[in-house]
Amino acid sequence: MKLYLWILTAAVTVSLVFPGCARKSSVDTGKLESSFESAEPATKSKVDSAVSDIKSADYAGAMASLQGLAKDAKLTSEQQEAIKDVVEQLKTRVTDVANTTAEDAAKALENMQKSLKK
Repeated sequence: MKLYLWILTAAVTVSLVFPGCARKSSVDTGKLESSFESAEPATKSKVDSAVSDIKSADYAGAMASLQGLAKDAKLTSEQQEAIKDVVEQLKTRVTDVANTTAEDAAKALENMQKSLKK
C-alpha cells in the first residue's frame, strides 16, 4: 500500500509540475511587441518582462504585468488592443494547461491502478 501511494504521488507530481515542458507557448506576442517598439523605456521594459514571462510559461506573472500596464492612461488604442489580445490568449492558454494537466493526472492514476492490479 505504501508503494502504491508513493508511485501515485510521484505520478501526480510529475503531471502537475511538468505539464508544458515539451510544449511551446501558443501565445502570439508579435503584435504586442511591435505596438510597444517606440514606447517609453520604462513601459517597453514592462512589456519585455511580460513577453519573457510568457516565453518561460510564467503566465500568472505575465498576466499581472499586462493588467497593470493596461491601466496606464498613456497607451495608444493599438497598444491597449494588443494587451487585451494577449491577455485573452493567456486566459485560453492557462485553461488549456489546466485541462491537460488534469487529463495527464487522470491517465497517470488510471495507469497506476492498472499496474497494481497485475
